[in-house]
Amino acid sequence: MKTKKTPLKVHITTLGCAKNLVDSEHLMGKLRAAGLNVNHETLEKKVDIAILNTCGFIGDAKEESIDTILGFVDAKKQGQVGRLFVMGCLSQRYKEDLRKEIPEVDGFFGVNEQTQLIAAMGIDLKKDLIGLRMLSTPPHYAYLKISEGCDRKCSFCAIPLIRGKHVSIPMEELVAEATQLAQQGVKELNIIAQDTTYYGIDLYKEKKLAELLTRLSEIEGIAWIRLHYAYPLGFPLEVLDVIRDNAKVCKYLDIPLQHIDTGLLSSMKRGVSRTETLDLIKTIRERVPGIVLRTTLIVGYPGEGEEAFQKLKDFVTEARFDRLGVFTYSREEDTSAFPLGDDIPEEVKRARAEEIMELQAGIAESLNQARIGQKLEVIVDREELDYYVARTAYDSPEVDNEVLILKSSATLTIGEFYVATITGSDLYDLTAEIL
Repeated sequence: MKTKKTPLKVHITTLGCAKNLVDSEHLMGKLRAAGLNVNHETLEKKVDIAILNTCGFIGDAKEESIDTILGFVDAKKQGQVGRLFVMGCLSQRYKEDLRKEIPEVDGFFGVNEQTQLIAAMGIDLKKDLIGLRMLSTPPHYAYLKISEGCDRKCSFCAIPLIRGKHVSIPMEELVAEATQLAQQGVKELNIIAQDTTYYGIDLYKEKKLAELLTRLSEIEGIAWIRLHYAYPLGFPLEVLDVIRDNAKVCKYLDIPLQHIDTGLLSSMKRGVSRTETLDLIKTIRERVPGIVLRTTLIVGYPGEGEEAFQKLKDFVTEARFDRLGVFTYSREEDTSAFPLGDDIPEEVKRARAEEIMELQAGIAESLNQARIGQKLEVIVDREELDYYVARTAYDSPEVDNEVLILKSSATLTIGEFYVATITGSDLYDLTAEIL
């Protein structure tokens, strides 16, 4: 009598952005379909294979990736991990150096080498598994990556060196993937890419983001669609009409602007000036009344003097972004900004970032206070201590405001929509009662 073979236990840890997370989810979907026992994030007492999906975008991310690899190497030496593989951005960029420095790893694979990684694991995929995913997010929302790589020439950014040129995923494949997600119970799609606004230019010879959003909104079960990583140069204005008029597309736009000083924007090779940036923000707000804007900024870029930094502070104060994040400049080899040096001390960079976030804290608090008394649709993400934790359509998972609802006031279901009255606020969260 043949004994049933125990499936291999595979653990995957993902570092970095949501785009990396989607890569891991596709890999996990393939491995699970091949019969493997796949776990994400929580390392069990003993696994046959551990896979680390790394980030290599900026200095802090690279340091975290290296530290995590070394932690897994220790786990391997102690017998908790059998074989150890590393994939993702850090592995793509520094593969040969990593092989020499950390020989305990059984294999390093780049961002587009999942097939080679699966082969190295000894797994034979019997069928085409395009679009298949094992979600690591709560089952009611997912990230949908619509393209890979980037054609922009931003001087500070290593992404094109790591991910290559912009390649759009065909619309039919994205609709099929989103349909699969909806059938699994996903109600909210968060659209991501290195540059979402460039979608379609390579495949269809014109920007097709507006059409893609419309087609995704036609999928039964999808209720919210939210747009991230929009590049300001050549922003396709027809997308604003879809955001305004399509009830399923959230009135939310993530548009990383990086800076407002024209000289620095030119050095950054962003392709836009201060005036053009301000005009675009004005146009967005005029065409989509009530839209919530998220942006990210860089402080400490080479040559950012006190005058340029003051312009940035004034911009933050005047623009009143609903959501805002700040990075300190990270000097990355092989980027066009690398020869400029790194003339702003780290302590000055950190102090500037703190100043910007202090300004934003006051803005966020006043904007949140203005929500008190409003009736808003929310989706419940999880339970935490005495609260249900929910979000509005104006809030992206993990990075934006959350809505806290006392468990004692209502019995709610995770992943369901409710109408809530906002009753209170602080810097970054709201409290509410269910109607």
